[in-house]
Amino acid sequence: MNDPMIVPQGTYHLTRFPADPRDRLRAWDAADAYLLRHLAATGVPERTGGVVVLGDRWGALTTALAPHHPVQITDSFLARQATLANLARAGVDPAAVRLLTTQDDPPDTVDVLLVRVPKSLALLEDQLHRLAPAVRRNTVVVGAGMVKEIHTSTLRTFERILGPTRTSLAEQKARLIHCTPDPDLDRGPNPWPYRYALPDGIGVLSGRRVTNHAGVFCADRLDIGTRFFLRHLPRPRAGRRVVDLGCGNGIVGTAAALAEPGADVLFVDESYQAVASARETYRENAGAGGRAEFLVGDGLADTAPASADLVLNNPPFHSHQATTDAPARRMFAQARRALRPGGELWVVGNRHLGHHITLRRLFGNSELVAGDPKFVVLKAVKK
Repeated sequence: MNDPMIVPQGTYHLTRFPADPRDRLRAWDAADAYLLRHLAATGVPERTGGVVVLGDRWGALTTALAPHHPVQITDSFLARQATLANLARAGVDPAAVRLLTTQDDPPDTVDVLLVRVPKSLALLEDQLHRLAPAVRRNTVVVGAGMVKEIHTSTLRTFERILGPTRTSLAEQKARLIHCTPDPDLDRGPNPWPYRYALPDGIGVLSGRRVTNHAGVFCADRLDIGTRFFLRHLPRPRAGRRVVDLGCGNGIVGTAAALAEPGADVLFVDESYQAVASARETYRENAGAGGRAEFLVGDGLADTAPASADLVLNNPPFHSHQATTDAPARRMFAQARRALRPGGELWVVGNRHLGHHITLRRLFGNSELVAGDPKFVVLKAVKK
């Protein structure tokens, strides 16, 4: 267990999800604590109702504010599960809070809007647009983030969509954002989701359209790692189970479905925005005769063992602001469990990350399929 979060609301022993005793990354940070101190000092929750917490990373804010029955809105399945675990650890009935995803309809009215600044400016833009109709002139709006997470563009986004915005002094490298709502503001239309045509030269997907909800990795363009992967994908066989693990906008799984319409494709990601994007991308391009399933979850943790023939994976190397290979290692282990004997895991990644070492440890083998100065495509076979 990492250091407890000690704030005016109480002392909380919090963990990330999935809980790992070897993980030294905390489930809260100075921005969470700063915001909670500010709320206690001003008495905001006590004199208002309708508290909405947007982007609570591991449930620290929702857990501490549970007596005020907050609504949590998150894009992360893992954050949602962490919130439930942390509420239970604090002895709080989960019915005391309302858990929504970024794809759900937001509340009709918001008295207090608390925003943990996300890594993605696009996700902030989208969610503020969605919440703006529920924000009134007297709504208290406070954002929080570490100094390195709050930029001029962050403040401009608040100002453009909700109203005049200023920042606090920094404390422990954290800062608050104070916004005064202006319901008469002409904020314009929400630009998300964003759709564009894929470039030529990437096989069956050339020229096809892709849908990206806000916050999805490289939502405004095809990233070069995925482009490289698409040029070297294996062709699945009819009747086989293919998994697009960490599917993002779903173009890798959609490419597999187009290459072999007889394949059964599972798209899975921990991001609700990503799975919504993958569903729309697949249906527009391959949905007429294919078979597909879409799952928001902790990777393949809840998938039956030995149920997949091919897993395709472009793993992340960040967990919120932290750079770590833990998500990739977990995905590889889940893939091994989910694969049938003889099944294959195909991975694309930056050459310097050394995924081949992890694959050899887990599978006993790793083959270089393709490489360039920046990326490699690796294959591991379950024996």
